[in-house]
Amino acid sequence: MTQTRPLAALLRLAVLAALATGTALPALAQDGPPEPKPTQQPAQISGLAGPYLAARMATVENDFRAAARYFVMASAQDPQDVYLQDSALVALASAGDVDQAVAMAERLFDEDRPTELAGLLRRAQLVRAEDWQGVVDLIDATHAPDVPLDQDLMDGTIRAWALLGAGRATDAIAAFEAMAANADLAPIVNYHLALARALAGDYEAADRLIVQSEASGHLMGLTARVQILSQLDRGDEALALLSQIDGLEAEPQLLALRQRLEQGQPVPFNVVGGPADGIAHLLLSFASALSSSPDPEPLALIHARLASWIAPQNPEARLTTAQLLQDRQQFDLAEAEFDAVRRMGEMRPQAELSRIDALSRAQRPAEAERAALALTAAYPGLAQSWIALGDVTRQQEKYAEAIPSYDRALDLLADAPPEARWFPLYARGISLERAGQFDRAEADLLAALEIRPDQASLLNYLGYSWIDRDQNLDRALDMIKRAVELSPGDGYILDSLAWAYFRLGRYQEAVAPMEQSIATMAADPLVNDHLGDIYWMVGRHREAQIQWQRALSLEPGESGEVDADRIRAKLDRGLNAVMDEEDGPVASHPTQAPQTEADAAE
Repeated sequence: MTQTRPLAALLRLAVLAALATGTALPALAQDGPPEPKPTQQPAQISGLAGPYLAARMATVENDFRAAARYFVMASAQDPQDVYLQDSALVALASAGDVDQAVAMAERLFDEDRPTELAGLLRRAQLVRAEDWQGVVDLIDATHAPDVPLDQDLMDGTIRAWALLGAGRATDAIAAFEAMAANADLAPIVNYHLALARALAGDYEAADRLIVQSEASGHLMGLTARVQILSQLDRGDEALALLSQIDGLEAEPQLLALRQRLEQGQPVPFNVVGGPADGIAHLLLSFASALSSSPDPEPLALIHARLASWIAPQNPEARLTTAQLLQDRQQFDLAEAEFDAVRRMGEMRPQAELSRIDALSRAQRPAEAERAALALTAAYPGLAQSWIALGDVTRQQEKYAEAIPSYDRALDLLADAPPEARWFPLYARGISLERAGQFDRAEADLLAALEIRPDQASLLNYLGYSWIDRDQNLDRALDMIKRAVELSPGDGYILDSLAWAYFRLGRYQEAVAPMEQSIATMAADPLVNDHLGDIYWMVGRHREAQIQWQRALSLEPGESGEVDADRIRAKLDRGLNAVMDEEDGPVASHPTQAPQTEADAAE
């Protein structure tokens, strides 16, 4: 096979771009994963057109298992079609069925019609079997001749590691050094060369190289540097390096290293145990680079899957795979990967927090809550785990249950800088207000506002809460106006300003911000209802009726925020009559509360 340019060029450019922008490389760790859970099999479809169309639809939906099944069926109908063969390989590897993908790639080699992806899978197969000379021979026979090996990050690095595995250490070091002479490749190649030197026991050289690679900027590189320093009896430097890390408590791997160093215990060098680990790490760096673009490449997931397959005692590969699957809304497949990591005893708080957030945004609240409960049980001293639990219960409108979680988080943050406390104060204030405890809510919201005086959603929430209770009206209106200045395109905040004017009887002033709000939130039944009410109060009755009818057409009852029967009553008798009958406050205005701190920051 002669490797063609597109895949090789894509991989090389993606990784170089990631290096240039400081994209972190994934870390390696230990222990092996279980097999993924089976899902319901799609129906059999005969012929070529049916399986092909079903495969394309499954691909669009990122249903990798269905896509694999149908592309395998389609490729069997036309085994000479290179596109179908490659599509089957992509789907199989993405679904985690690497064994079948490798078997198909091997058949393509036997039939002397391999594709680029088949070549990558064949390399992985030989690496997993530790057939190091086979790896060298395959690369020498199939590498694209127009790209010198010392300029090809993927094949060059794999070949150098394979030379080391074959017992040709001098040739391996020479191959690494030839690649490192290329300034574009030097940062990542020096890192791999440092790992190779450390495996050989040359820790002095390894330390010099790892400093040159600037690898301490990511978890794996930092771990390697600390382990190398320990081997050189420079534990004080290693501890100093760890002390510079913000959020160390969220990285159990680094906490364990610090504890061993503080207790004077030996720290072994085990970041990589051999060439297969080094190659798996390389594949993970490609996965990270390929997934960092705004439109992530499907090859990112394939590289992460191959890393797991090559080095089964590597939970970082599972985490990377899980996060890529999560990004593609394949939560069942992702959960199998997260479960594998937890069974290894390698739960990572940051990865779990990302998982909880993704489950919440995918409208899977029960799963998000279970994950948050598991995280608080595993890391009861981590404030972010309690904030996450509070957020997922608050999002389910279980406000009374959310309050104790925020209480715990704020207790843990008692000595933290004020900036770390503003969001849990805000979130607890929302929960208290919704639970009917406004005095406590007001205290929290004011405390959060003291820390973040220009936080638009916070100004809006407290300002409208006061207006809704006919309290501090002048200050409340000023706060909402300031929120509009800070976030002029936010439809919810514009709606708050308009509705505040309405509640204050300043109907003419309410028209402009309400019309601006509807321009950004035309499909929101509550905003349409509010605009109808404002139009009615300024005498624009026909326009009011149009807005109320539009609100009804948007099925307001489903949201729970708008009373459809009340809208019908307004259409039948007019707003004044309805308000007189109610003898109380007008329709409610549930202000938009952020789901998480990231939402509040937007």
